[in-house]
Parts: sequence; C-alpha cells; structure tokens
Amino acid sequence: MPLLPAPLRLVVLVSGSGTLLQALLDAGEDPGFSARVVGVGSDRDGIAGLKRAEQAGVATFVHPFRRETDRAEWDRQLTRLVAGFEPGLVVLAGFMKLVGPEFLAAFGGRLINTHPALLPSFPGMHGPRDALAHGVKLTGATVFLVDEGVDTGVIVDQVAVPVKDDDSVDELHERIKVAERELLVQTVHKLATRSWQVTGRTLRWSG
Repeated sequence: MPLLPAPLRLVVLVSGSGTLLQALLDAGEDPGFSARVVGVGSDRDGIAGLKRAEQAGVATFVHPFRRETDRAEWDRQLTRLVAGFEPGLVVLAGFMKLVGPEFLAAFGGRLINTHPALLPSFPGMHGPRDALAHGVKLTGATVFLVDEGVDTGVIVDQVAVPVKDDDSVDELHERIKVAERELLVQTVHKLATRSWQVTGRTLRWSG
C-alpha cells in the first residue's frame, strides 16, 4: 500500500475501558508521532473509552447493536459514520463487534486490530487463558489487518511476552496488555511513515 498522508487520520472503535485508545491519544501528543485520532466510536454508551476521547477533545459517536437490529443495515450505518471522519486508518481497539462486508469493502487494507496472543495461535476471546493452559513458554500480542474471519487477517507485526511458571491468567494478560499498547503505537507510526505490500499472507515493508 502506498504511503498515506501524514499526519495519518485515525478513527478508533472501542467497547470498553479504552486503554489502547489512550496509548494512541498519548502518542499523538508527540509532534514526532505521525498519526492523530480524529474520531472515536463505540457500540456502547457510557464507557470509559468514550470519556477518554471526550477528555482529549476528540469527536465521538455511539452506534449500538441490539437484538432486533438488522446486521447489514448496522454495518452500512457504521461505515457511513466512520467514513465521515475521512480516516486513513481505522483501529479496532477492544471493539467487541464483528464488522461486515460493507465496512470491509470501504476500509479493507486500512483496518487493523490487536490480539493478546501470537496469531495464528490462540485466536478468539481467551488468548491469554488458552496460551497458559497450553503450557507455552512464549506468547505475546499481534497487530493484524482485519478480514472477514475472527483473528484471521494478515499479520502486520508481533511482540513476544515470556510466560512465567507461576503466572495466573490475569498476571499474564496484564503483561501482554502493556506490550500490546506499545506494539499498537509503534505499528501505527510505521503504517503512517512507510509503505507496504501484501503478497498472499505476508506483509512486507518498503521505503
């Protein structure tokens, strides 16, 4: 993908506490960081992630998904809401809803997510728990390009986190979260300052 204009405009979608969002907001205060959060959206109202955005002066929106909601229409409206910010990159940062075909068509290749494990190992909701149960000595965090699957997209970057013999799931997950935030900030900066190309399942950097 060609180099995107800097500063790269970010829209971040959240569903909870927004610690990944906060890492991007903090990074954006550095003039040397080549991306800025211009919009934050959520499927839930009253969450800490939205409050973080509001405190930073970033525009927010809430787009709930209810039991009676038509998923295709929800996806269409979400696409329009995000497109209104003219993002160069969309970040799913703890966003607990799967985006649909229209959203992927609009932002595919410019849509990233993070996962608290070294994909393709331990996808899904319980990466740290599953890694610990499997007895691995290394786990970590992954940033990947979102596709139509669950944690199946092309890997952009990863960081390893050692597993301690006496780790609990919560202890391991907390260390992964620290690494995950750092990885996301570093990866967004790379996406803003370098070009890349995807061949098959491999992303290669250039420039």
